Amino acid sequence: VRLQASGGGLVQSGGSLRLSCVASGTGASVDIMGWYRQAPGKQLELVATITAGGVAKYGDSMKGRFTISRDHGENTMYLHINNLKPEDTAVYYCNAQHNFKTYWGQGTKVTVSS
Repeated sequence: VRLQASGGGLVQSGGSLRLSCVASGTGASVDIMGWYRQAPGKQLELVATITAGGVAKYGDSMKGRFTISRDHGENTMYLHINNLKPEDTAVYYCNAQHNFKTYWGQGTKVTVSS
């Protein structure tokens, strides 16, 4: 499974952004897709995951401003972030769990200016 994330960039505080991730290399729906992020000097943290059936789970403190979604039956996933804050500045990584294996994308950088 190969993952390609996109949509990052420089955004002003209070703005919104939509990140996309496309999984390829499998003819089946990926079991679970998710977003993780790593801020400068901090550990990797879970943002949200979503199953092939559309069940979403969010990391602690991620509920409210973050919305994960997935095209029905497809391997394209989105993360919509509202009311961006400077502390959301991080590299956002796309993750997939499929057939008991874990895959990572290259990350897309989000920078929020105050």
